[in-house]
Amino acid sequence: MAEGVFRSITRTDNRVSRIDSAGTGAYHEGCPPDPRTMSVLEDNGQLGYNHSARKVQNSDFMTFDYILAMDEDNLDDLLRVQRRIVQKSGPHAAAAKVMLFGDFGGRKGEQVVDPYYGARDGFTLAYEQMTRFSKGFVEQVLTGINIAETQIWLSGRDGKGRIE
Repeated sequence: MAEGVFRSITRTDNRVSRIDSAGTGAYHEGCPPDPRTMSVLEDNGQLGYNHSARKVQNSDFMTFDYILAMDEDNLDDLLRVQRRIVQKSGPHAAAAKVMLFGDFGGRKGEQVVDPYYGARDGFTLAYEQMTRFSKGFVEQVLTGINIAETQIWLSGRDGKGRIE
């Protein structure tokens, strides 16, 4: 969902050239988004979102300028992977800035509520959070950046319906 929301908010922003999402686990690799994700996106005018779940790759840490974690567990997992890459290949191999997405929503340390095991209203709450976080990121990080090559990657637990 985060990828769809972020794409919608930045679709005319020439500072963002690529947005992708993946999970720190491969639970639903190759699967489309949870139907509740699609329903909430469609209810908010975001039609035609197409995504196939995938797991984070080491190359993502070089490909993307920013990697935004949905919660503290994801952040810890991503930072651990990044440290391992740096130890093996050096800092040039993992240059992405890894951050907690919720830090851009107005409340430092806020985490995306995982809606996967609950009802549809959890997806609505996650949508609201991701909208707020995306707008905050654009305002706080991209303001003043004139480079048309910023690439952003969003990570949840599994890259499918759980916080994606």
